[in-house]
Amino acid sequence: MGEMRSKLPIALRMFPFWLALSTIFSSEAFAADPERGQRLFKVCAPCHAIDSDTNKTGPHLKGVFGRPAGSVADFRYSKAMSEAGAAGLIWDEKALADFLSSPKTKVPNNSMRFWGMWFQSEIDDLIAYLKEKP
Repeated sequence: MGEMRSKLPIALRMFPFWLALSTIFSSEAFAADPERGQRLFKVCAPCHAIDSDTNKTGPHLKGVFGRPAGSVADFRYSKAMSEAGAAGLIWDEKALADFLSSPKTKVPNNSMRFWGMWFQSEIDDLIAYLKEKP
């Protein structure tokens, strides 16, 4: 068997290792953490409310999932954000992740004074927290 195994391509010999590794990294141990997201939201809280429909410097984020960009009635958005919403930008996990990563890339010329988050795990945790706040 040792002789047969050595003749197998390295990719095939490494298959059990990669299978085990993918199982580990797809487990609940690496799921988004809404409690950490709540702590991260403290950076957002000076400008955005989450538990009420009160606008601050930024629009409230209550019920943000499924909402078109630039659509909170009583908030004055930048032209760029209003146009993004009119063009079909809906806040879902992917759109929010892209925006939180780089607001100026996702919606060029928007007026949000936030440069973005560096780590995907923080973005995932913040989104998990926002999802808990319908």
